[in-house]
Amino acid sequence: MKFVLQYFAWIMLFLNMSFAQAQESSQSAEENNNNKNSGVFSGSLMSNGNFFIRDAAIGAANTPQYEHQLFGAETWLNLNYSNWGFDFGLRFDLFNNSNLLNPQGSYTAKGIGNWFVKKKVENLGITAGYIYDQIGSGIIFRAFEERPLAIDNALFGIHLTYDLNKNWRAKAFTGQQKQQFDSYAAVIKGASIDGFVTLGKDDAPITCSPGFGVVNRTHDDETIQKIVSSITTYTPQDSIGAKYNTYAFSAYNTLTVGNFSWYVEGAYKTQEDFFDPYAKKLQWTGETTDGKLVSRQGTIVYSSVSYAGHGLGVTLEGKRTENFTFRTNPFVTRNNGAINFLPPMTRQNSYRLTARYQAATQELGEQAIQADVRYKINDQIGANVNFSNITDLNNQLLYRELFTEVTYKKSKQWSAIGGIQLQIYNQRLYEVKPNVPLVRTIVPYAEFLYKFSKTNALRVEAQYMFTRQDYGNWLYLSAEYSIAPHWIFTVLDMYNIVPNTKKLGADAKKIHYPTVGVVYTTGANRFSLNYVKQVEGVVCTGGICRLEPAFSGVRLNVISTF
Repeated sequence: MKFVLQYFAWIMLFLNMSFAQAQESSQSAEENNNNKNSGVFSGSLMSNGNFFIRDAAIGAANTPQYEHQLFGAETWLNLNYSNWGFDFGLRFDLFNNSNLLNPQGSYTAKGIGNWFVKKKVENLGITAGYIYDQIGSGIIFRAFEERPLAIDNALFGIHLTYDLNKNWRAKAFTGQQKQQFDSYAAVIKGASIDGFVTLGKDDAPITCSPGFGVVNRTHDDETIQKIVSSITTYTPQDSIGAKYNTYAFSAYNTLTVGNFSWYVEGAYKTQEDFFDPYAKKLQWTGETTDGKLVSRQGTIVYSSVSYAGHGLGVTLEGKRTENFTFRTNPFVTRNNGAINFLPPMTRQNSYRLTARYQAATQELGEQAIQADVRYKINDQIGANVNFSNITDLNNQLLYRELFTEVTYKKSKQWSAIGGIQLQIYNQRLYEVKPNVPLVRTIVPYAEFLYKFSKTNALRVEAQYMFTRQDYGNWLYLSAEYSIAPHWIFTVLDMYNIVPNTKKLGADAKKIHYPTVGVVYTTGANRFSLNYVKQVEGVVCTGGICRLEPAFSGVRLNVISTF
């Protein structure tokens, strides 16, 4: 922390120097038109405030926020400055009674959440501090941030790139993964090389973008000792050996021929120790329990083929994953400590009811396919069909979805969207709920947009979910009125119109989950205020999901850029 504070002081000194130089340059510009010493300063603010209102009827209760804290907040303030060939960045993070990291807990902390210094010296790029990057599609390494899911897997260390020529670049990095305002103990290092090759004739080029990467994770002594202590409870035939080092290798390529594009990536992870919640552990007492540390190798193959042309777009994807969990240590849970990222194999739905059940990527094993077809029939009508199917390695169904959509645009004044979704969802696996059946849903939906003028528009949505599982049938209605460029007013209701009495009880009530909100935008500032009642459900971003508890209260959001 002392070093970070010293760095912050240097940033402030640099800013003061730059402002002085900019002022001198401005005065000099009137004489000789020279502004070469001025720097560029920019930043952004994102702040969330939650006012919690207890509502035991929907399950919004029995957490610190609902019982006595009543308020929670998260804020991120980014500052960026460029001058003298350097790029500087600093981010202040604040969490007050936040349930973002743990939906059932409360987290309060503040500090420097990110800082970096970048410099390009001829062909060599140097970055020190917190780093966001990936190798290939991220299968063996991805340092990234997803704020809605409280994920900030930055690498704290050093990152180097070198341009071998205009088409080939090599990079290397080493460091430790961020853990809020600290870092995990494991040391992560890696390297990759990426290129671009043009083949064929000038009028019919064929391009390739090959790459290869390797990543190594080394455990610290404390983690190894914890692994050893855990496996001492196993019987000899159930024990494993602790390993300090694990290596992951990946080869990938994108081939483009005319309107066709083919991406393929294969990865292998050496044998490592990780926790398998479904494995049976035989203890010295003779008892058998679920969940134990295992030692296995991992593999994954992912491929995507796409075509675009003549109004038609087709994408086919396939993936097979086996034992490809790759974390800072085997004892972290949820979305914490993930070194890599596995591409999702389902459509990222945006409507409330079509997005209610989403499939999280399974690190230990899944076989998945997805097909997406889009066709523009004419200037007015377009269609989209998406199909995805996910099973485990024993062909047990985990998720299946058929999504259809038709868009119709009569004129610039109004347009409509409609379709239907069919879904099968393994709630026992994805939400860790034992003894529950597969959730089967049918969701018809429609959206209508009418523009009264260039500045005034009304958008309405209607959705209905038929299901005999989980909470039962849902009705969703919303209306959004916008007055450009400043105002958006929203009213919506999600109504449990036919409750599932087997789950909720014979006296289950039909509950409304309303939201009323307003958004005001002025210049680079955006303010939103919403009263919200939200049912428990899964929230996903890019295939990474978490179970979100029910919410009741008021949400305030502020976003600003400068």
